[in-house]
Amino acid sequence: MILKDNKLTVFLIAGVLLLVAPLLAQQFGNAWVRIIDIALLYVLLALGLNIVVGYAGLLDLGYVAFYAVGAYMLALLASPHLSTTFTTVGVTFPNGLHTPWWVVIPLGALVAGAFGVLLGAPTLKLRGDYLAIVTLGFGEIIRVFLTNLDAPVNITNGPKGLSQIESIQIFGYDFAKSHSIFGFEIPSVTNYYYLFLALVIFSVLICYRLERSRIGRAWMAIREDEIAAKAMGINTRNLKLLAFGMGATFGGVSGVLFASFQGFVSPESFSLQESVMIVAMVVLGGIGHIPGVILGALLLAALPEVLRYVAGPLQNMTDGRLDAAILRQLLIALAMIAIMLARPRGLWPTPEHGKAAPVPQSK
Repeated sequence: MILKDNKLTVFLIAGVLLLVAPLLAQQFGNAWVRIIDIALLYVLLALGLNIVVGYAGLLDLGYVAFYAVGAYMLALLASPHLSTTFTTVGVTFPNGLHTPWWVVIPLGALVAGAFGVLLGAPTLKLRGDYLAIVTLGFGEIIRVFLTNLDAPVNITNGPKGLSQIESIQIFGYDFAKSHSIFGFEIPSVTNYYYLFLALVIFSVLICYRLERSRIGRAWMAIREDEIAAKAMGINTRNLKLLAFGMGATFGGVSGVLFASFQGFVSPESFSLQESVMIVAMVVLGGIGHIPGVILGALLLAALPEVLRYVAGPLQNMTDGRLDAAILRQLLIALAMIAIMLARPRGLWPTPEHGKAAPVPQSK
């Protein structure tokens, strides 16, 4: 009973801190709240990739492709691009497409999930490095398509990207506008913080239930030994496709939120570096462990922004001979190397990983 009370107290304190975090950060400027918002988006991405890499043991280096699919889907359905480019769409929707949030978020998950299954289908017999190369190629193919689909028919507007993307509105509450609640000024970045936080909590609950379900245990059996799992009657083909599809849905939802939050998307936001960074978040935090993945995502998402304030003074100390952006990437790489040398299993690894399952006691 005491242990349960302690857990309840921890959850209550954590809940209060999460609710007041943007209000406190707001006192130092909206830029800090924006950093937290981006970090929450990366948490959502890392949770999705953890299903593929952490649970099923499938190395996916093209995960950012699903992120791009969700972002561009919202950009096309909630911007004037299609209405101004295609006469038929302009006549049918003279005021432009204004797709509501309760359509675009599930649709983003569905479309990205379909792309996940499409990626998983031809890679079922691949493992390790070969699987990583194929998924990496898939991510690059999507980025190249987005860059070049502006001719002969302009669908994605090419490298110029899509702008004027509408914000998410729930029951008339526009997340892109500042609101005054009980005398407190709530800017748009804080509005999006609470939206992202709600979806992250919902995603954590889904991952938690998946991890302890029969499907989750089957994924972990495939991760540990696919041949033994197949010998025990586990349908590895369907479960691998399910892992790719489930993980991709998180990427699609994250892309929808990113496009709404930024109001602009371009292929540059979905480079290979983004995929590598998301994989690093999962590995650095602790593969297969939800709290570790969240910690890794928060750390690696916030670290580059925080290091901006370190790289600038270091650049000045060298009279500008060192580029601040390159110096910042160097500091991030050194921090990651130091952490992995000190904690090779991750900052917060799962305690059950690699241990035999407990044998149930007969009554």
